Amino acid sequence: MNKEFKILAKPYIVWLFLLAILPIFVMIMLSFMFSEGLTFEESFFTFNQFTLLGESSTLEAFKNSVVFATLTTVISFVLGYFVAYNVFKSKFKNKFLILTLFILPMWSNLLLRTEALGNLMENNNILSDLLAGIGITLSIGIKGTPLAVIIGLVFTYLPFMILPIYTALEKIDYSLEEAALDLGLTNMQKFWKVIFPLSLKGVATGSILVFLPSMSGFAIPEILGSGNILLIGNVIEQSFKIMDYNLGSLLAIVILFFILGALYIVSKVDKEGETLL
Repeated sequence: MNKEFKILAKPYIVWLFLLAILPIFVMIMLSFMFSEGLTFEESFFTFNQFTLLGESSTLEAFKNSVVFATLTTVISFVLGYFVAYNVFKSKFKNKFLILTLFILPMWSNLLLRTEALGNLMENNNILSDLLAGIGITLSIGIKGTPLAVIIGLVFTYLPFMILPIYTALEKIDYSLEEAALDLGLTNMQKFWKVIFPLSLKGVATGSILVFLPSMSGFAIPEILGSGNILLIGNVIEQSFKIMDYNLGSLLAIVILFFILGALYIVSKVDKEGETLL
């Protein structure tokens, strides 16, 4: 049986090599080269790309990425824990259905969702037009601001915080809660001394799942920020647009190290993979 499964895994291994491992090796090679696009005829080995990491624009993009990703993670943690805990404590028989409602927007295209959200953030949007028909004036006009980007990031990645936290809460032995109450703890004390510490695996996993895409993404800040907000993902996109594959590859490798570091942290915090969905 094991041999049969190994045979079935071979197409996946080939696919993984062609679309993941091979491109990474190509990006590493480009990071240490100077070339005109992808033409290697007049390319040569150099470390010049590494000096560009210290440029003010690159450092500013890194700083913005960390700030926006941190704010998104904190807000998602507060909202996500509140939602996950209330679903966990609810009397609904089919809690999976409730969770499905939260992940339902993820079934649609990210760009379409972001464009639709951006439309609602403009002064003249479909919602204001509908309300104008009944005599209500609504003007938002926050598109192109940091607030719009934060809202878009939280709206997009909040489910990645809710699901791991809910999974961690579901795995808490109810007898521990009963024991805490029997020992004289109030419900608030029980939460902070028993439930919250036992759910930290989900918090750690959810925080990483939110932080990384918030830091490295480019579509949301590009659309909702109207080009006014520069994150490291936007710098990478712009580098590839102008065919500066060397700098773009180097920055992508730097982000990859962040991802590998985050995966290492998850493997240490949640060794059994209980909160990974």
